[in-house]
Amino acid sequence: MLTLTRSVGETIRIGDDIEVHVVEVRGGTVRLGFKAPREVAIHREEVYRQIAEANLLAAQVTADTLGALAAFAPVTSGEGSDEGVDTAPAAADDTPGTEPARVD
Repeated sequence: MLTLTRSVGETIRIGDDIEVHVVEVRGGTVRLGFKAPREVAIHREEVYRQIAEANLLAAQVTADTLGALAAFAPVTSGEGSDEGVDTAPAAADDTPGTEPARVD
């Protein structure tokens, strides 16, 4: 870890695109300002950890869900084959008050 001493109004550069400005020092608190490209995420450590935990949980749920859904996927024996796929016409509507469609 690199440790630097800076005063209010001074800047630290990280690479060519990131600037860290010391805005204020009051007691044991330091206020920092950051200038960075929009694609660079800047978070407090506790927020970063919450995001990482949420992403991990979302990835686990997705994997579990995909595994569960795989049980419902039709089984086919090869490309272009209709085996394992129900191609029979749908049953007539048995709802009271309706008549099945007439086929000539």
